[in-house]
Amino acid sequence: MFPLQLLALTAVSTATLAPPQEEQEKKKQEVEKKKQEVEKSRYDVMFRRGDLLEVPRTLFTHFGIYLGGDRVAHFIPDILPVVSSDQFRIKQVVTNTRLILGVLAKCGSIRVDSVEDFAYGSEILVNPMDRMCSRAALQEEDVACRAEKLLGNVEYSLLWYNCEHYVMYCRYGTVMSFQTFQFCKTVRKLLLSRRVAKATALLLLCLLLYLGAASVGLVLLTALLPFIIWMAA
Repeated sequence: MFPLQLLALTAVSTATLAPPQEEQEKKKQEVEKKKQEVEKSRYDVMFRRGDLLEVPRTLFTHFGIYLGGDRVAHFIPDILPVVSSDQFRIKQVVTNTRLILGVLAKCGSIRVDSVEDFAYGSEILVNPMDRMCSRAALQEEDVACRAEKLLGNVEYSLLWYNCEHYVMYCRYGTVMSFQTFQFCKTVRKLLLSRRVAKATALLLLCLLLYLGAASVGLVLLTALLPFIIWMAA
């Protein structure tokens, strides 16, 4: 009888000492919550609400507005909101496939992500546009409020309305993109040059001789198009 009582007491004491599964889960959640709070406070020390954040990518630079509490509002092309209503999937980090398809379909969303997801492993620059933009930055709270007000699905354009246009409006009250300007300037240099004008004139002249038909329209095109390119260069 005594061994049975001893065994029962041992089992009871073991059950008492072992924490229930619910308590373990609760403790795990508390630890995770504390980690998140530490992470949030760390970023709140590094950035201020309304700061413009810039991260260099392979082919372009991405921009966002820091909202505080490890949250960044940014405009990114994304095809998923168009083809799915699953909010859990939509809230996941935007993959390159989603991004490229979003650019092609001209659809995107102004969304809020963590600083880590926004940076995607790149170095973060803070308010670099303050030195480039001729306009003074708005009040920090006004910047953040503008960024939050525009959250949602928005038509995306690589040249005419991208992430830089979005942050420039939020922080400086102007819709412009230095990246777009630089791209258009480069294209203009490549296409609208005197060398291109000469090459165009030569090609059109060869076409005219090859066809052997000197129509008025073709003659005008041969003379006018190189002239326009020459004058625009």
